[in-house]
Amino acid sequence: MATTSAAVKDDDTAHSFAKGQLKAIIERIERLEEEKKTISDDIKDVYGEAKGNGFDVKALRTIIRMRKQDADERQEQETILETYMQALGML
Repeated sequence: MATTSAAVKDDDTAHSFAKGQLKAIIERIERLEEEKKTISDDIKDVYGEAKGNGFDVKALRTIIRMRKQDADERQEQETILETYMQALGML
């Protein structure tokens, strides 16, 4: 009987640890989601400021996206786009 009691106690301890660990993970995710929202709002404000200063927000977003790309990947995409535009008589 003592072995069963010890096993149950170990089970409860493991369950309690897992429960605490899960709660900590959830709370970290919630904190990060809140930080992400704050940063997203800050980015939106900067785009609004840029627009207010006469900059084209769509062009800014395109440049930001392009700067994230690898230089070779960006060059390849630009070449494909230019090829398609020539084929359509747009250049």
